[in-house]
Amino acid sequence: MSKFFKGLAQAGAWACFDEFNRIELEVLSVVAQQILSIQRAIQAKQKRFLFEGTDLTLDRSCAIFITMNPGYAGRSELPDNLKVLFRTVAMMVPDYALIGEIVLYSMGFVDARALAHKIVAVYKLCSEQLSSQHHYDYGMRAVKSVLTAAGNLKLKFPDVSEDIIMLRSIRDVNLAKFLAHDLPCLTVSYQSVPWSDPTKAGLRSPAG
Repeated sequence: MSKFFKGLAQAGAWACFDEFNRIELEVLSVVAQQILSIQRAIQAKQKRFLFEGTDLTLDRSCAIFITMNPGYAGRSELPDNLKVLFRTVAMMVPDYALIGEIVLYSMGFVDARALAHKIVAVYKLCSEQLSSQHHYDYGMRAVKSVLTAAGNLKLKFPDVSEDIIMLRSIRDVNLAKFLAHDLPCLTVSYQSVPWSDPTKAGLRSPAG
């Protein structure tokens, strides 16, 4: 981390450290002192400053940002001397349907808006009806996996109904990770959403 901060301070770069509170508490306390050293030099408008015993040039345009997920397993609570160095910003839940719509349009889907809403509807039903498991994910990562799978199928089967491609993508992405007793609920979840013909979701290769 020390080398990273040295580079930031001299280059004037901006850096965002994702899930910062996954770092061990002992390390976070040291990091707090390093960040404080940089921030004080910036506030004093110094051109050079002493960092960890090294004399460095300072580009005052450098900035450090962090993201964190409080309350998750394996995360540490930020020490007070680190909290005071950052301004808290609350994040909104992203609009999965809008993001999915844009991605699908970029992949050549014509009915992207309706398909994106169907993905979100299926995952909403899954989150309500399936059992709670640590490896189940209904967030943006899961949606992105479905979108990527759908894009690949669209390239392979350009003449197949977009509804069928999306349904197949949802099934392929989720089938392996759901427990056996949840599979009937998964089937009910995507059958609760109107598709053109769900019986055709088992696509065959062009050669088949």
